[in-house]
Amino acid sequence: MTYQPEPTHTHGTPEKTGILLVNLGTPDAPTPQAVRTYLKEFLSDPRVVEMPRAIWWLILNGIVLNTRPKKSAAKYASIWLPEGSPLRVYTEKQTVLLQGYLSQRTKAPYVVEYAMRYGNPSIPDVLRKLKEQNCQRILVVPMYPQYAASTTATANDIVFGELQKMRNMPAVRTIRNFHDRPGYIKTLASNIHDYWMKNGRPEKLLMSFHGLPQFTLDKGDPYHCECHKTGRLLAQELGLRPGQFAISFQSRFGKAKWLQPYTSNTLKEWGKQKIKRVDVVCPGFVADCLETLEEIAMECKDDFQHAGGGEYNYIPCLNDRNDWIHALTDLVMDNLQGWLAGPDAAELEQGRLRALALGAKR
Repeated sequence: MTYQPEPTHTHGTPEKTGILLVNLGTPDAPTPQAVRTYLKEFLSDPRVVEMPRAIWWLILNGIVLNTRPKKSAAKYASIWLPEGSPLRVYTEKQTVLLQGYLSQRTKAPYVVEYAMRYGNPSIPDVLRKLKEQNCQRILVVPMYPQYAASTTATANDIVFGELQKMRNMPAVRTIRNFHDRPGYIKTLASNIHDYWMKNGRPEKLLMSFHGLPQFTLDKGDPYHCECHKTGRLLAQELGLRPGQFAISFQSRFGKAKWLQPYTSNTLKEWGKQKIKRVDVVCPGFVADCLETLEEIAMECKDDFQHAGGGEYNYIPCLNDRNDWIHALTDLVMDNLQGWLAGPDAAELEQGRLRALALGAKR
């Protein structure tokens, strides 16, 4: 095997710790060509679509990539920000803010970067960038609160696959999930409370999570259970009774049975019941993206109101809220135990070792 060339090393260069935030990804532009490139990478992942490769290759290249990019590009264009894709814009802000918040917690040299599982900046490119900055330890932070093989695991696949190409591997840690961390739950609740303080409370709150095929649960994926735990803890933090909220799953693709109840069906049923006001929040996303800003905020609003429902509000994701970045900083620091000894601590340790050595000689 031919390994990647190692960055030029200068003796005495301080070792750094890298923190790598990983999110799903986004097209580079809201155009059919850019969306096609993105979808091809995304939908070619065997962890995302679990079916015989030969059959799926024919469906993907013969049908999906010839019909879906134009429709999806129009949806992306409807939510695109002047700075670019919302997911990338908010992930960049989270990265910058985390860098600043960490500087208040440690003196040790570290670097914070972000990458996308699909699209740019890619995980391999950013890992090489961290190595060039002499990061000998890297913490990988998949930005998915609930673990799923199709999100967290596939991000780790690329990280570990890239490590196999390195002669001089850094030490690596990964965060599996944070679906029930008190800081995350409290931040979700505060986000909703802030919205209600300004806009009043709804008749019902819908917690919508991204859907997965039903067979993933049957085969042992914990995602469904972790979503329900997040929803239960969030409802407790908000003081909601069972009839005041519901948990559902969105973004169904294809004809197979997916995790239920479906978000669109739930909202249509509530519309038929003439519910006067519904608020929807997406606790499985830490940054707004196509699925929240277009599918939930626009399409699902139409489903609810066309069925006879009243007022409909989408509550934005955590994005760049200060309390969320504080909670993220806590999460990172908890998983960097032993890696971020600052200069003073290092000097104390060296002094302790010298004292032990002198004592042994005596």
